[in-house]
Amino acid sequence: MIPLAVQAGLWGLLSGSALLIGALAGWFAPLSRRTIAAVMGFGAGVLISALSFDLMDEAWRRSSEAGSGFAPVAYGFLGGAALFTLCNFALGLWGARHRKRSQAQHRAEDTTRRANNSGALALGALLDGIPESIVIGVSLLEGRGVGLVAVIAVFLSNLPEGLSSAAGMKAEGRKARFVFLLWGAVALIAGLSAFFGYLAFAGAPPGLIAAVQAVAAGAILAMIVDTMVPEAFEGTHDFAGLIAVTGFLTAFALSKLAV
Repeated sequence: MIPLAVQAGLWGLLSGSALLIGALAGWFAPLSRRTIAAVMGFGAGVLISALSFDLMDEAWRRSSEAGSGFAPVAYGFLGGAALFTLCNFALGLWGARHRKRSQAQHRAEDTTRRANNSGALALGALLDGIPESIVIGVSLLEGRGVGLVAVIAVFLSNLPEGLSSAAGMKAEGRKARFVFLLWGAVALIAGLSAFFGYLAFAGAPPGLIAAVQAVAAGAILAMIVDTMVPEAFEGTHDFAGLIAVTGFLTAFALSKLAV
């Protein structure tokens, strides 16, 4: 039997590996912008479903059981969104504002702002991925198995980021080895975040776990609106809403059928 902490790390590594898979596809077989945007829209819908039912609802349940009420959930949710927004703003100044965007114009704007924004792109991926990976680790705490919907959602949100960032780095003149080692390292950190997320909160009070889930949910929702929805709309236009709803419904069905 694989220890739960190791299982958490492996699930986190799987979701983070989408960055490397996307980078490979973006380097060797670039997909059309419309296809990337459609994946982004679908992934946004899946993530919204996951944070609604797997995170916020679960955070509310834990907080209620602990007698803490709504306040920790609300403060955590707003705090997670505020923290992500501040970090995202800082990274935008460094050249990672459009890290999930596939349009060449946006990548060119970032590259012009900073001659070498590879580090900013990697930090942006970590900003997006660490809260998600911690959530994957926390989902195993009750021994009911991993939150499969959360894993799928994170995987789908990482794919387009790997695609677009690899294309941008290729345009910068980066070598393939550098790009793939970079995204491989980020994927490894995602796995470690899930691993340590489980270890850090194993045995923690339900109120604390609820707050952590709410913080992650707020950060993820802010990330969706700031980085995923704009690309989905620009690439698919009037179909973006339908694609996102399809992703939401798919995740909702998976979460209920898995019960």
